[in-house]
Amino acid sequence: MRVLGVDCGGEYTGYGVVDKSPAGELVCLSCGAIRLSPREPLARRLAHIYDGLGALIQEHFPDEVAIEEVFYAVNVKSALKLGQVRGVAMLAAAAAGLEVAEYSPLTIKSSVVGYGRAEKEQVQQMVTRLLRMPEPPEPMDASDALAIAICHLHTLETLQKQKMAAR
Repeated sequence: MRVLGVDCGGEYTGYGVVDKSPAGELVCLSCGAIRLSPREPLARRLAHIYDGLGALIQEHFPDEVAIEEVFYAVNVKSALKLGQVRGVAMLAAAAAGLEVAEYSPLTIKSSVVGYGRAEKEQVQQMVTRLLRMPEPPEPMDASDALAIAICHLHTLETLQKQKMAAR
């Protein structure tokens, strides 16, 4: 199973491709961030995200895509822009025929760190350990995207075990 995790953001949209082997080992195939220029018009930035995610999907052939749900934001304008970025990420996945799973920040942190209110640095440390990476992924948006992918893989494994137990 291969998952593309996407951490949507207005300046950086993080991505992480994680593969889970039949033996259950998690491997980072790629991670990074699509950097957006705040000077460009919003439509151009959204097109850049769409093209970047489309290229990643074509390069790595993920089975599914996972993104973070919209969380409470004080600034309405920022929340609207984040929603637009999320919509473009979902569109890129759907255009490639992929399913999209959404997770709350609390769920992602609980799945990766074991504590839903973990700090970003704690998430980054656990991602580094779980993926046996020599150095923490940078930027932090890439680390968050990897955490989203790991969360989805853990969730799929749990659901599969529940199905088997119900038989």
